Amino acid sequence: MSLAASVVNGELVQQTTSSNAANGKSQQSSGSTMDKDSFLQLLVAQMKYQDPMEPTSNTEYVAQYAQFSELEAMQNLSSNMDLQRATSLVGKEVIMKTTGASGEPVYVQGKVDFVSMEGTKAYLTINGSKYSIDDLDSVVDGEYMNAVNLANDFANSIGKLPQVAYLTSEYKDVIENLQNVYNDMSAYQRGYLSQDTINKYNQYVEKMKQILAAQESAETE
Repeated sequence: MSLAASVVNGELVQQTTSSNAANGKSQQSSGSTMDKDSFLQLLVAQMKYQDPMEPTSNTEYVAQYAQFSELEAMQNLSSNMDLQRATSLVGKEVIMKTTGASGEPVYVQGKVDFVSMEGTKAYLTINGSKYSIDDLDSVVDGEYMNAVNLANDFANSIGKLPQVAYLTSEYKDVIENLQNVYNDMSAYQRGYLSQDTINKYNQYVEKMKQILAAQESAETE
């Protein structure tokens, strides 16, 4: 943030401009925070440009400093809370909501590797990129994510099989592997399988049983 002071009708007018903190994929407005050095610069400028006929009293300066100290304390408290919140996310799966080049929302998912502070702002590092804590959209439970990913992989494997009517004994190992995966799933994990996927799975298992039974019968004749 840059600070500027100008004089209008003998009075000091503070102007602030905010800058964007770019971090590769995420951008966050820095806001209008001030530190003690900034306050002292404004105070000196105010004293320099004050009306010599009506100078600001010491009481007013003390009141201004008290107000600034209170504001700084609140900012420090907010910063500490952000840091504690960010630190608690280390090692967890999160989803960050950022803004794309055209202004569209962009969602980034990954595990928080570590946390860093830049000024008064906490940043989460995910897959080598930094994101402001303000961009946090949601925290994903690890068990839930594993269940969803397992269900998606299982459904994709089913989708790669030929139609049930065209199933052959060549897919015996594939079907057995799917059976092992399904049997190893917990009830919670199976809950994320769609009913359509379960129905197709059962059809393939039953069809393979028929194919193997027919082969065994033909070999014994």
